[in-house]
Amino acid sequence: MMKNRILSGARVVIAMLGGCGLTVAHAQTAPVPAPAQSAVQTIPGMPPVIDPHNIYSETRPSNIAPEVAKDLPRIYVPNLRSADVSVIDPATMTVVDRFPVGKSPQHVVPSWDLRTLWVTNNAEGTTNGSLTPIDPRTGKPGQAIPVDDPYNMYFTPDGKEAIVVAEARKRLDFRDPHTMELHTSVETPECKGVNHAEFSIDGRYAIFTCEFGGMLAKVDTVNHKLIGYLKLTGGGMPQDILASPDAKTFYVADMHADGVFTVDGDTFTQTGFIHTGVGTHGIYPSRDGKFMYVANRGSHKIHGPPHSKDGNVSVIDFATNQVVKTWPIPGGGSPDMGNVSADGKLLWLSGRFDDVVYAIDTDTGAMKIIPVGAEPHGLTVWPQPGRYSIGHTGILR
Repeated sequence: MMKNRILSGARVVIAMLGGCGLTVAHAQTAPVPAPAQSAVQTIPGMPPVIDPHNIYSETRPSNIAPEVAKDLPRIYVPNLRSADVSVIDPATMTVVDRFPVGKSPQHVVPSWDLRTLWVTNNAEGTTNGSLTPIDPRTGKPGQAIPVDDPYNMYFTPDGKEAIVVAEARKRLDFRDPHTMELHTSVETPECKGVNHAEFSIDGRYAIFTCEFGGMLAKVDTVNHKLIGYLKLTGGGMPQDILASPDAKTFYVADMHADGVFTVDGDTFTQTGFIHTGVGTHGIYPSRDGKFMYVANRGSHKIHGPPHSKDGNVSVIDFATNQVVKTWPIPGGGSPDMGNVSADGKLLWLSGRFDDVVYAIDTDTGAMKIIPVGAEPHGLTVWPQPGRYSIGHTGILR
């Protein structure tokens, strides 16, 4: 009986391989390989970690899902003050569409299943916040869903819940990832200005930055509990946060410290600091997982000034934690947040105080500057390679 089961399984594999043009004669006696076992014990329902040394291994250019590959190639730019989204065609480097959304759109967030792009309209902390869905196949918005104070949004790595970051409320709202119905909330009373997050390699916890508290908050994402806080030494305004390829180190951009703090996520301790530039803000990994791009906004102020001569982008080598390149913005600028193109050749960043978007060559640092709406913020690049999104401007794994 066991022999018959093995032969039956082999025939299924042969049928599948025959469609790929492989020689059936050679496939008939080949053993059926056992599924690869991940060395990381993830939470139930979370896709396995393919390479524990590089959590970004599945976001290389060749790993675009078939359905995602059919989506329009576009850059979606939420404009905070003009309350709309500018849509850029990367082929022509021009704005090809612009549509209104809710008040104070902050980020465009790809859903866990990569089929919806959500605009987080937090209405400056009022009860009039909303989430506007964008269909990435057509590039058009749908009907907004009322949601309280959605400054930013993430998804648990198992895809079961969206986490709406209610910044003004100092609260994390765990919601249905499709309907946005509220499941439960986690209060973070000491985390003033809670906004950006990164997850552990196994999906069991996330670390959130507290912009106006100079600290971090660690949250149990399975049991929906606050674990504790970490005050950053010498920090003042932590912003974006990103995990190293092996997920052992969390990098925290601090706009007042002018650099990136390193933190051990498991022990929740500060381990170092890397100076980058004035107003350190957004952090994004390269497609090969070797470097991270750090946007230095050029100012310690929340609302300006434009054309800062200190605005630039730092490139940090993950292996050495050293800045290996610095790209200044010609004429001054305010690089804020964004993402990397699917092929890894362009870094797209909003110019927050200059009402522009920068398309930066990741080899030379040369850039194209594209005018958009008023005060662009967390833009996303689409499509992107990867299996699922954990949120923000499209951090995929």
